Amino acid sequence: MKKHSDNLILIKGSGDLATGVAARLYHCGFAVVMTELPAPLMVRRAVSFGEAVYESQIQVEDIQACRVDDPEAALNAIDHHVIPVLVDPDANCRYDLSPAVLVDAIMAKHNTGTRISDAPCVIALGPGFTAGVDCHVVIETNRGHHLGRLIYHGSAQPDTGAPGEIGGKTNDRILRSPVSGVVESRAKIGDQVREGQLVALVDGQPVYASIPGILRGMIHDGVRVPARTKIGDVDPRCEPDHCMSISEKAFAIAGGVLEAILRAGILLAVNKSKQAN
Repeated sequence: MKKHSDNLILIKGSGDLATGVAARLYHCGFAVVMTELPAPLMVRRAVSFGEAVYESQIQVEDIQACRVDDPEAALNAIDHHVIPVLVDPDANCRYDLSPAVLVDAIMAKHNTGTRISDAPCVIALGPGFTAGVDCHVVIETNRGHHLGRLIYHGSAQPDTGAPGEIGGKTNDRILRSPVSGVVESRAKIGDQVREGQLVALVDGQPVYASIPGILRGMIHDGVRVPARTKIGDVDPRCEPDHCMSISEKAFAIAGGVLEAILRAGILLAVNKSKQAN
C-alpha cells in the first residue's frame, strides 16, 4: 500500500460532532480518514459524513465524503480531495494507515477501546476518558464555559444525561423510541412540525413531536433501535439553515482538536531538537 503524508488523522466515529472536527481539519490541510459502524445511529444525518455508510456519498457544506472498503481506497479518496468513511468499528485500519493522530469522536460517554498507544497523538472527545491513561488529551464537550477546552490531566465533565438547551428547550426537543424496533420516519429533516404531529413509527408505535419547530435530525429509515433511543431532534428556533450546517458546538470542539494537534506537533519538534543536541 502506498504511503501517505505524515499529516494523516484517523477519526473514530463520523456523526455530527466528528464531522465538525473532520471539516475543520480538512480545511487546514490535514488528510482525514473516518470510521463508522455498519448501521450508525446518527440523528443529525444531514451534517454527518457517516451518512455515506447508507448513501455511498454525501456532501456536508463544501466537503464531499464517500464510503470506501479498505485503507488503500481511503488513501485514493484523499488524493481526490474526498473524505473517506470506512465501516470499521474497531478502527483496525490504523495498523495499515499508521495515523499521526487518532481522534476518538464516537461520543459513547465511555471508552469503547481506544488506547493511548494507538497513535503518536491520541485525542478523545468528552466523558469516559482520562488524559494520560486512555489518551494524551481530552476535549471538553459539555456546553458552557469550558466547551472545547483541552484537558491534559484528568477527565471531561461527567455526562449529565440531559440534552443541551437549544431555543430554551432541552428534553422536550428530543424524540425517543417508545419501544425497540425498526424506525419508519413520517417527516424528513428540514420539515416544519407542529406540537403533537406524528413524525415517526418504531415497531408500529407512534412518535409525536412535543414542541413546534423544524425537524433538525432523524435517524435513518430501517434502522433497528432499542427502546428509549434518541431517534430525532426538533429545533424550536425554526432556522432551516441550522439543519444543513455544522453546529457551533461541533466547531468549538473542532477548534480544541486542532489546537491539541498543533501543540502536539510543537512538542514533538522540541523533543526532536533536544535529542539532536
